[in-house]
Amino acid sequence: MTRPHHPLVQTLLGLRGNPRACVYTEPLWGIPFHLYAPFATLYMYHLGVLDTQIGLIATLGMVFQIVASLLGSVLVDKMGRRLSTLLFDVLGWSIPAVIWMLSQNFWWFVAAAVFNSMMQITAVSWNCLMVEDADSRKLVDMYTWCTISGLLSVFFAPLAGVLVRVMPLVSAVRILYAIALVMMTTKFILLYIYSHETEQGEIRMRETRGMPYFQMLGQYRGVFRQIFRTPATLQILAIIVFLNISGIVNSNFTSLFATQQAGIPEWLIAYFPMVRAVIMLAFIFGLQHRLNRYPIKAPMTVGLGLYIAAVACLLLSPVVGPGLLAGYVVLEGFANALVWPRRDSLLVMYVDPHERARITGLLFVLMLAISSPFGWIAGWLSAMNRVYPFLLIIVLFILCAIVLQRSHPMTQSGGGGTGTTEPETVPEG
Repeated sequence: MTRPHHPLVQTLLGLRGNPRACVYTEPLWGIPFHLYAPFATLYMYHLGVLDTQIGLIATLGMVFQIVASLLGSVLVDKMGRRLSTLLFDVLGWSIPAVIWMLSQNFWWFVAAAVFNSMMQITAVSWNCLMVEDADSRKLVDMYTWCTISGLLSVFFAPLAGVLVRVMPLVSAVRILYAIALVMMTTKFILLYIYSHETEQGEIRMRETRGMPYFQMLGQYRGVFRQIFRTPATLQILAIIVFLNISGIVNSNFTSLFATQQAGIPEWLIAYFPMVRAVIMLAFIFGLQHRLNRYPIKAPMTVGLGLYIAAVACLLLSPVVGPGLLAGYVVLEGFANALVWPRRDSLLVMYVDPHERARITGLLFVLMLAISSPFGWIAGWLSAMNRVYPFLLIIVLFILCAIVLQRSHPMTQSGGGGTGTTEPETVPEG
């Protein structure tokens, strides 16, 4: 039989053990997420949640995510990567899906945000589960396949658009959350069955057995010092903070701007992710693996420039016409393909593997602590003028590009992978 020629396909078929379980089950999370995600903000809006309250929900969610991230690495080390992934996936995704499905007002969404904050624990445990026993040369490709999995899931989004077109938006989104509950919970169970505890996870479980939680939290002092004494880690922290804030603003206010200011019908929102996914998939399979010869910061900087151009198209669409939103989707698709896989792999490439759980957890804590006020700030800006949150995004992308240009470790070219110069999202968890 002819061996597949594309290196990404070779990597996918060659996965074994935990990497295979993590990557192969990811569509069961990605499909339902991309069904409801485009309508989440509009769903809140139709249930009477104001712009400022939408921003406040985002901020409150991040406050609880800070706590979850702080405790996350301790819990992951004590419980093991495998068990903590199952438990906190259910608490962080299945339970919120139930609450979202039944939501009536602002307070229901606050409760869902509290539970959903536990996803930050699986952001640590899931990544450790996937990478710790994996071939380090394949990390880039593994993360790229997680990105591809999410992109392929987006092609189910038009089904959500059909639902929204034939029934009231609130009723349609309740159905989408019910689908998410079933599919995501199935994914969590299958991942637990087909995975095993990692070697590093077993070591940390033995080392922390009988150790009080407060004592383990006290050990964070040394890890904090390690982070702040490592310039590369500080640069990564700045990058993920800027991108996280921009993601918060984008995910919470783009659909409102497109429907309320640019005037496109609500059902059309479902097609935005699909068009973006087509562009990203074409880019990943056509060009992405050719970028390994370039320093990491070169394609990331180009991606940030494309993000700025995309936001400009979005802001001009009410004046020029809604057709300009096509330019927004196209440019953002290229930018996503250049920026996000690299952002996630930086967290793996420049973190001490022996302290990966605690350093990653603390980086998420710091990222969320710095980002947390910006959900409310963006809501406040949107209440004044729906253009203002996107001007904030442009400033953040410029700052991110400046940090990249001043960084030193990211001048090396990516090696050993094909998907990007390094490893999406840190995917689900």
